[in-house]
Amino acid sequence: MAMRGLALLLAASLFAFPAGAVDTPARPQTVVIGLDISKSNPLVEDPAYAARVAKRLTAEIDKLPVRSKVMVRTFGAYDSSANPLKIDEVISARARPETVAEGISALVAALPQLVREGKIKAQDWTYIVSFMETMSPQTDCNASDVRFILLTDGFEDSELARLRRGGSLPRPEPLFAGCGELLMLGVGQGGGSPAVTRRAHDEWAAWANAAGFEKFTGLYDW
Repeated sequence: MAMRGLALLLAASLFAFPAGAVDTPARPQTVVIGLDISKSNPLVEDPAYAARVAKRLTAEIDKLPVRSKVMVRTFGAYDSSANPLKIDEVISARARPETVAEGISALVAALPQLVREGKIKAQDWTYIVSFMETMSPQTDCNASDVRFILLTDGFEDSELARLRRGGSLPRPEPLFAGCGELLMLGVGQGGGSPAVTRRAHDEWAAWANAAGFEKFTGLYDW
């Protein structure tokens, strides 16, 4: 009788919880956040703009699933010693996504003050392409959904290209084949005209497609 009662209980449970009712865990994400600290980027000198960028960034990372990884790096000059800031967080019960988002957004909002105080040095060059190439071995698009979020005006200013002056980005290797999205917040800021913004956007859209990203989003404002 006990076995028969157990069988009835199991059968009832199957009817009580139809197939698909139990949520499967969301696939973890890897989010790489690049902070452009070159002097051309208003992020390093305009507190109101930095606060707006920080608020938008919060919305991008405050709902990440457990085991997602968030990596924060600065870029500008090619020399890695000029970009010592490295933050790595893994979303967990202790490091909740909203807490991680709050901390990183506070850092972004404080960038103009940190530059004024000399704690972070604004840089003369903008090596965006080299930053992306450097980060590619640290991301695995087969292991997680990978997104890059760059807080940048998008104006590559290096030996590879002078985008603001009419240069073109070099065609990349498909280093990011299968990666989800390259999102740039601030493309064209300080460029002075819609035509300059559109050209910077289109250059990066083509670069992202050739590099293997499934999606490119470049926003001047939001």
